[in-house]
Amino acid sequence: MDIPNQPPTPRRTVLAAAGAAVASLALGGGAAQAATSPTSPIVRGKNPGPRPRPLPATKLTARQRAGQRVIYSYPGLTPPGSLLSAISGGEVAGVIFFGENIADEGQIASVIGQLNAANDRSPVKAPLLLMTDQEGGKVRRLPGAPTLSEKQVGEASDPEAAATDAGTGAGRNLAGVGMNVNLSPVLDVFREPGDFADRFQRSYSSDPAEVATLGGAFVRAQQKTGVAATAKHFPGLGAAATDENTDLGPVTLHQSLSELRSVDEAPYTAAFDAHVRLVMLSWAVYPALDADNPAGLSSKIIQRELRGRLGFRGVTVTDALEAKAISSSYTTAQRAALAAQAGMDLLLCSARDVNQGRDAVSGLVDALADSTITSSSFDAATHRIARLRESLSGVKARH
Repeated sequence: MDIPNQPPTPRRTVLAAAGAAVASLALGGGAAQAATSPTSPIVRGKNPGPRPRPLPATKLTARQRAGQRVIYSYPGLTPPGSLLSAISGGEVAGVIFFGENIADEGQIASVIGQLNAANDRSPVKAPLLLMTDQEGGKVRRLPGAPTLSEKQVGEASDPEAAATDAGTGAGRNLAGVGMNVNLSPVLDVFREPGDFADRFQRSYSSDPAEVATLGGAFVRAQQKTGVAATAKHFPGLGAAATDENTDLGPVTLHQSLSELRSVDEAPYTAAFDAHVRLVMLSWAVYPALDADNPAGLSSKIIQRELRGRLGFRGVTVTDALEAKAISSSYTTAQRAALAAQAGMDLLLCSARDVNQGRDAVSGLVDALADSTITSSSFDAATHRIARLRESLSGVKARH
C-alpha cells in the first residue's frame, strides 16, 4: 500500500527442467502473435484465449524457473550491475520503478534501454515487466499525466470522461519511456472522509457503483495504449482507518461478508469486464473470508474468492513483499514461498534492494525442491505470466 513520499520500509536443489508452461517464456519473436492481446477476455471462468503453440522445451535452471515470478527493485538512478547480471542470467520477471529511480523521462528511458539490452542476452525470450505506480495526483513516479488524483476524477463535472482521460494519459506516459505495466487503478471504496484511502485521494468515491464505473473506464482507456492495468487492493482497503497502513504494520478489517462482497469487491466486476490484466492483493486480514492470513497469503481469498467465485483468470501480484503487515518472523524467502503457495503469481520485491529479489527466488527454488509448491501449480502461474509478458512485447519508448 505505497503512499506518497514514504521512505522504503524494510519493503537449491537443482530441479528438473521446466516443462511446456515455462517453455512458453523462452519462445522466439513469434510468440507475441500467439499470446493474448491486452484486451483479450481473461475473466469469470471464460477460456482465456488461444495459448502459445507448444515449442520444444528450453531447459531452465532452478533459479531461472523461479525468477520468472519475481519483480525486482533497486536504489537510486543507476541500476546496479547485480541487477543487470540477474536479468541477463534469466532470473528476473520484471522491475518496479520508484521516484528515486527517475530523474526525468530521458534518464529513465535510457535505464530501461539498459535493462532491455540485458534481457536480450537472457535465455528467457520474453519482454520484462517494467512497472510503476502512476495512479495520478500525489501518487505518480513519472512527471505528467495523470495529474488528477482519483478523488479529483470522482469530483469532476464529467467523472467518466476524466477517468478515461486519466487512463489514456497514464498509458501514454508509461509507454513513452518503455514501461508496460501500471500498478493502477486503485479500486478501494472509502468509507469516511479523511480515512486512509481518502486522505491520500486514492479513492474515486464512497459509492461502489461509481468506483466500478470510473475504474473500468480507466482500465479500458489505459490498456488501449498497450500498457497493462492492475486493479488493487483486492478484496479492498477502503474500510481502513486513517492510520491503518499495511506498509507499517498489521491491519485487520472487520467488514461482514455481505459488505465485503457488495461494497469492496463490487468494482472488480467492472474491471474484469474491462479485461484488466492484473490484480494486486492487499496485506490486510479479512476475518469474514480468512481470519488467519493476510489476503496475499490466503488461498481462501486468492483461489476461492478471486479466482473461484469471481472467475479472474489473469495475473495476481503481491503488494510490497517487505510490508510490515506480514509477521516479522518470516524471512523474504519464506514470504515468497508462502505467497506463491497461496496462489500469488508475481512477487513484488520493492525494498530497493536486489538481494531481496534474489532471496525471493531462493525461497521459490527451495519450495519447489521440497514440494511445498507443486510443479503443476508453479507452471500454471508461470504460464499466466508468460502470456502477459508476450502480449506486451510491442511497447516501445519514444525516446
